[in-house]
This record gives sequence, structure tokens and C-alpha cells, in this order.
Amino acid sequence: MSRSERGRGLRGRLDVPSTGPTSLPIPLRGEHPAPAEAPPSLGGSAATARPVEASAPQQQEGAEAYGAAPGTISAPGEPVSSSSSSSAPRDSSARGTETQTIVHLVRHGEVHNPDGVLYGRLPGFRLSELGRSQAETVARTLGQGHDIVSIVASPLQRAQETAAPLAEALGLPVGIDADIIEADNRFEGNKVGGPGGALRNPKYWPILINPLRPSWGEPYLQIAHRMIGAVYSTLDSARGHEAVLVSHQLPVYTTRRFLEGRRLWHDPRSRQCSLASVTSLVFEGTTLRDVVYSEPAGASDPSQTGA
Repeated sequence: MSRSERGRGLRGRLDVPSTGPTSLPIPLRGEHPAPAEAPPSLGGSAATARPVEASAPQQQEGAEAYGAAPGTISAPGEPVSSSSSSSAPRDSSARGTETQTIVHLVRHGEVHNPDGVLYGRLPGFRLSELGRSQAETVARTLGQGHDIVSIVASPLQRAQETAAPLAEALGLPVGIDADIIEADNRFEGNKVGGPGGALRNPKYWPILINPLRPSWGEPYLQIAHRMIGAVYSTLDSARGHEAVLVSHQLPVYTTRRFLEGRRLWHDPRSRQCSLASVTSLVFEGTTLRDVVYSEPAGASDPSQTGA
């Protein structure tokens, strides 16, 4: 697929910061104003798809793979001006008839990892004492004033432990969804950087050949597809309310970059996704209106590397 083909579809810029902390409050359903122009849609008549050139076959990517209207979410690329967005502007009267739903993507709290290994999908990695405190903070923040009807977590222990205090506060069960699990990574169980790290071991160098995919783990586009599928399912089941998906840094941040129309490969040090942070996707109907990033537990990184 050519670069021009990948560039079709989702292209609009959203008015959200790309790096650094923010003090934005976590949005409440019904109290979040819509921007002047509509960001991308997950499907429906509101979105206007660009025509596809007949000479080039279109591969199913993005929300199209999950049954959304073709062209409303496509493979990510570099964003261009808002005038090139695939979503047509709509007036305020049209917005007033739509149901607002918010899907909160929560990153788990800090993990007990004294050896500093990259734990990925390995079992047995629980929250640290700080991580449990962060989970309690998220529960206090989301547990009051929010219309949350669904809590779903990754199958991994750290995500389930992060979801537990909120579920207890709201009297809701914690669903498990493998589609929001941590990304697969061939460095699992190893220290990656620093003295004795895997990056200095020649046997690992062949898998570093393509950082854009990346060659050492699950492809970014595959991560985006499964996460968007989970968001789409949650949007349907929690329509008109709020829902929480407790996942991991790379899946959450990849989802955000995908929805903002940015390229998926990036410098991990630039990710705006602190421990126990909340990335809120605000929808009207099936149209994504805004992305709001919040840090109820403050900006923080693991005290031990490997998260």
C-alpha cells in the first residue's frame, strides 16, 4: 500500500496537546462542548468519505475492519490541515440530537518490578504499593460524578488490580477483554537498556531491523486495530453513558495516535500516557468529538524500568 493510500481517511487535527502534562479535568458526559468542526467518525451518515482511486485496491484497515463505514477511519499517516479531514462539519442543531458517550482509556498503575525487566504479557506482575495508591486515586476521581456503566480490563494482573477499586466503589463487575492486552514483545523477561541490557547483545540486533513496524514485537497497526475494535464494542454497549477500559501504555497511546491521524511509530520517551492516566474519547453518536488527557494521580513514570 502506497503512502498516498495510507493517507486517505482520518486526517483531522484535534485540539489536544501532543506531549507534556495537562491539567484538563476528566470530561463528564453531557458537560463536554463539541469543537467547531467534527473530528473523525467511527461510522454513520455524518462522516463523508473520500473517493477511492479505482486503480489501487484498498486494504481494510482501521474501523472499516470492524464494520464502520469505509473511509471514516483509515490507516494512519501524517496529519494534514483540518480542511482535508474526512469528516464533514455539522451545525450545532445536528449535534444536539446525538447521544454523547465517553470511553475512558486508563493506563494501569505502577508495577512491582525490582529487577527492571520488560514484563510485557508475563504473568505475576502485580501493582506496587505506589501503584495501588494510584488505582485508589483513579477510583476516587472516576467514582464520583461520572456516569460509568461498564468497567473492562486487560487480562493481565496489573490492569485488573487497577480496575478493582473503581469497580468496588461503583458496585460493578470487571469484564476481561484480551483485545486491550499489552503489546507482544520479544524482549519480554529481559532488561532492555543499560549495562547488560538486551540492546547491547548482538543476538538481538537482527530483530531491530525495522523500528517502524516494529520488528521486535506486535505491529503498531495491529495494536490499533484490536484496540479500536474494543472501543467500538464499548461505544455500542455503553451508548449514552461512560465506560472504562483499563489497558497499558503502548496500546492506549497507539489508539490515540491512530485516532488523531498521526503516524504510529514514535519515540517511546515522548508518550503522553503516565501511570494511572486517563485518555478520554468523547463521542457524539459514533463521531469522535474530542480527546482529553488527564492525570488524576499526577505525572509519573515507573521507579523501575520495564513498564
